[in-house]
Amino acid sequence: MGMAKGRRKVSGKVASVGTANTVRRLTCSQVMSAAHSVSEDASVHVVLEEMTRNNWDHIFIVSYEGVPIGRVHAVDVLKLISRKAVNRNLAWMMMTPAIQMVRTPPLQVGLNTPLLKAGALMLTHDMNQLAVVNDDGELVGIVSHATMARNLPRFLL
Repeated sequence: MGMAKGRRKVSGKVASVGTANTVRRLTCSQVMSAAHSVSEDASVHVVLEEMTRNNWDHIFIVSYEGVPIGRVHAVDVLKLISRKAVNRNLAWMMMTPAIQMVRTPPLQVGLNTPLLKAGALMLTHDMNQLAVVNDDGELVGIVSHATMARNLPRFLL
């Protein structure tokens, strides 16, 4: 009886080590979602239209080469408009480049970045999503809290 318990414990431990290694090998390229983006010359109006029409909470601004140069979050736009710090008419929104709403370049990870590392970056920097870029620095997808929620529970349960 004592031997059987010992074996089960050892086999359970082996299974948990295998699961731990599997979750550590899970990369952003395996689980990323499609990125939402507009070109660097997009206006505030275009960004708001895209976000509203598609029900997105964020959008990346990319250069002509596809490199992410900024990220606009819906909350940032709402804060800007609610402070009445900007002229809220349509002409202003159509003439103003959306890149002016970007304060810092977006955090990004590579295709081969482990998902757990991306999650740690999101927690550390209080971000909801990160840009995933290829070897040329082009935006190819995103990982988000939702990505983590979809993919990590199978390793925890």
